[in-house]
Amino acid sequence: MRVLLTGAAGFIGSAVAEMLCVEGHDVVAVDVLIPEVHDGVAPVPEGLYRLDVRDAVEWQHLLRGVDVVCHQAAMVGAGVDVRDLPAYASHNDLGTAALLAAMTGAGVRRLVLASSMVVYGEGRYACPEHGEQRPRPRSPQVLERGEFDHACPRCGRRLSWAAVDEDTPFDPRSSYAASKVAQEHYAGVWARQAPGSAIALRYHNVYGPGMPRDTPYSGVAAIFRSALEAGRSPEVFEDGRQMRDFVEVADVARANVLAVSAVADLPLGWQRAYNVCSGHPVSILDVARRVAAGAGTGPDPTVSGRHRPGDVRHVVASPDRARRELGFEATVHPDEGLRAFAHAPLRPRVTSPTTAGAALRARTRAAATDPA
Repeated sequence: MRVLLTGAAGFIGSAVAEMLCVEGHDVVAVDVLIPEVHDGVAPVPEGLYRLDVRDAVEWQHLLRGVDVVCHQAAMVGAGVDVRDLPAYASHNDLGTAALLAAMTGAGVRRLVLASSMVVYGEGRYACPEHGEQRPRPRSPQVLERGEFDHACPRCGRRLSWAAVDEDTPFDPRSSYAASKVAQEHYAGVWARQAPGSAIALRYHNVYGPGMPRDTPYSGVAAIFRSALEAGRSPEVFEDGRQMRDFVEVADVARANVLAVSAVADLPLGWQRAYNVCSGHPVSILDVARRVAAGAGTGPDPTVSGRHRPGDVRHVVASPDRARRELGFEATVHPDEGLRAFAHAPLRPRVTSPTTAGAALRARTRAAATDPA
């Protein structure tokens, strides 16, 4: 199939581009190379269109003959503070809306959207006596006292976590999370009105080769690794027991390839969401320990007790629907993957973004329609 891939020069996008090409798809690669993601102005890789999804109607000609759009382009991560709100809304919300309008104009009816587990906010919790509970956000006063776990609103006992499935209600707790919810809503409206079909892949904590180094828009695994490389102890917030799911980037790329094929069989007017996760929950302290063990040198992680506004306590995914309907199951266990990550090549500080090499460049040139 011919696939237009946005965010094709990014951490996840470049891995998706390579795997799509290996599987024999024609890739039209698009990326605007925003500095928040690419850390400065980089040269445009051969075969990549340096274009902004917010202007997608203007480059609609590239969508002619495309079977599926795989939309990875986004501002990601926790960001700096709420002053990042306009950037998230512009790149993620407006960019997705403009892309969907351009797809409709070009007659493209299939979408694979990169979403995130952040749409869930807090995960699922249960009280041993009163069953499932939806806790309120943790107050700054409670966090300052070092009380990080949620308590049952009825009896005050500590709540235990449970895996979230794709029917869990949205509850965004950050600028990035709000923008991801908006992207899924836009995709759902487009699917019904165009009509089209859409698959939203809710990535959990992605790590692996090509990950950006320590920036406010990077992931915690890269932050831990950067600390070790600088001879500092990796700082673990709260008590380190907060639970997450970490999934290796090659598995995320494979989930996208499966979704590109599956969305062609999804009825028009439908949207379907899938967790993309390893299925093996791990605490943040254990993430730091595994990266440190892989590095083999440097100080042990330090649990600081510090906390950030908007952080959630636990969010762990159920992999069942993706396994059952997409045939996706992660192949890299966090025990091995996080240790290997300690020596994986990271994205340089001044980025020359990775593409899928000669195969991608050749396929991209062949796939693109002459703008004239």
